[in-house]
Amino acid sequence: MSFLKLSLPQAPDRYDYECVVVGAGPAGLTAALYLARYRVDVAVVTEAIGGEMALAPLVDDYPGLPGLTGSEMTRRFEEHVRRYKVPIITGERMVGLEREGDRWAVVTASGNRYSCYALILAIGSRRRKLGVPGEEKLIGRGVSYCATCDGPLFEGKTVAVVGGGNAALSSALYLASIARKVYLIHRREQFRAFPHYVEMARRSGRIELLLNHVVERILGEDRVTGVQVRNLVENASYTLPLDGVFVEIGSEPPRELLEPMGLELDDEGRVVVKPDMSTNLPGVFAAGEVAGGPCKYKFDQILTAAAEGAIAADAAYKYILGLRGKL
Repeated sequence: MSFLKLSLPQAPDRYDYECVVVGAGPAGLTAALYLARYRVDVAVVTEAIGGEMALAPLVDDYPGLPGLTGSEMTRRFEEHVRRYKVPIITGERMVGLEREGDRWAVVTASGNRYSCYALILAIGSRRRKLGVPGEEKLIGRGVSYCATCDGPLFEGKTVAVVGGGNAALSSALYLASIARKVYLIHRREQFRAFPHYVEMARRSGRIELLLNHVVERILGEDRVTGVQVRNLVENASYTLPLDGVFVEIGSEPPRELLEPMGLELDDEGRVVVKPDMSTNLPGVFAAGEVAGGPCKYKFDQILTAAAEGAIAADAAYKYILGLRGKL
């Protein structure tokens, strides 16, 4: 179960624009904002607004906006874009990309086709799964990938968070304000998260750190009852009784969507971009977590995603200016 609701596909006023931004996370919304300020005819096409940003329990590293929840940060981004009258078409999932002369057609699952000269892909990535027995069967029945969505269901209960990055630590801290006890399971001795988060977790009376541990199996029939974990130092397995498991081990791009489009991908399946966020396809740009390659410094933050969105917008604007002189 999740409190995050996706919108139903809506009928837009039209389907042709100078530029289409696919995705409405920090990269996509920032790109749309800059394009609107450049007086580009732009629309945002997306399943839902906010992306991973909307799910963050706490955003405390965006300069000038400390201590916001992800949903509040999302609201502020969205309101800023809507001030410029940019259409944000929700409930639409991109399933393909086709070339139509000097234009591109974004094909969605609902059968709609959004035509544009320039396209900015800002579709983010999806949560990575553990891939252990019991995980798939118990998704929505104690296994979750979103602490802010499902955390309130575990008030007063015992849960585990699996992971060692910022998402795992911030989720554990958030869940510690709801659950009776939180186990933080990490396969290494050291965390990858910001030291501030690590120190807060160590000081919390409700979080127990299980370092050098991995989850081998998630237990339960109709709901999660525990996990089987292995202590990597002692090479010993044991059962940990639990009511819920929150998986926070990073994300991966939708390779099966991107590859058929003819986009060049790196080893991780991310779209290879140049410094201006352009791709190997003319007029197609990528920004945020979906972008990769040797020219991109990988540091997935709301701030860097927004910056990449602004760069992609500027490059797309210049690309469109070049076409305007020929049309």
